[in-house]
Amino acid sequence: MDSRLLYRGMDIGTDKPTLEERNRVPHHLIDVAWPDENWSLARFQAAALQAIQEIHSRNRLPILVGGTGQYMTAILEGWIPPPKPADPTYREELTKFAEEYGKGALHQRLRDIDPESAERIHATNLRRVIRALEINHLTGELPSKARRKEPPPFRSLRIGLQMPREQLYARIDSRIDEMIRSGLLSEVQKLLDAGYGPELPSMSAIGYKQIADALSGKVPLEEAIQEMRKLTRQFVRRQANWFKPRDPSIHWFDVREDVEEDIVHLIYAWLEER
Repeated sequence: MDSRLLYRGMDIGTDKPTLEERNRVPHHLIDVAWPDENWSLARFQAAALQAIQEIHSRNRLPILVGGTGQYMTAILEGWIPPPKPADPTYREELTKFAEEYGKGALHQRLRDIDPESAERIHATNLRRVIRALEINHLTGELPSKARRKEPPPFRSLRIGLQMPREQLYARIDSRIDEMIRSGLLSEVQKLLDAGYGPELPSMSAIGYKQIADALSGKVPLEEAIQEMRKLTRQFVRRQANWFKPRDPSIHWFDVREDVEEDIVHLIYAWLEER
């Protein structure tokens, strides 16, 4: 359930499962698109539901892991995507507004009409901000209320892992350092050389635009790394909007050495309820 693991060539910056890990356990919706392909929520949702159905047909248990809170929630709650017609003229108008006044100003327009959507969509995610405003423009409804739901054809067990925030931040810093050591700069350079510019939605993943700016000389590398740390912390806080610590539907576990045993017991008990 990750909106960036879809893309080929984006391995280090997304912490993509290794080939060894994918050989041990079949993974789905990884490396299914090129970085310049557009995967909407509706397209991902259709592909994920198809994978879930195929896994069920083999009498196996799908495990949804992630990642992108919107994608996970859409699957588990059975979102029916909002109307698809686009208004290119309106989109162009919004794009020009963002270019002239800044992404923050456009995000404020969304906040003025729908604070709930604005809370979930970061100001830097121009594509999603524009889509939310477009839904309001086309339907007259609030983007956060425009979605209809239909229960999915399966039941689910939700499991969450949590750790103290400071410990999580230290882990983030360590992971970013390891990405740099593992060749993130080279990975981003290869993408740029292949014609995948930092303006692409796929390249908005934390790390890619920042390293692209460093490679082009816009900012020093250390400044780019610090920006990655800051944005990742912000991302952690936004994730809490999708996976709330007090959500009674999520079984939360503290990260510790033997936590897997408790999770396995919970899963077996849940399966036996059938």
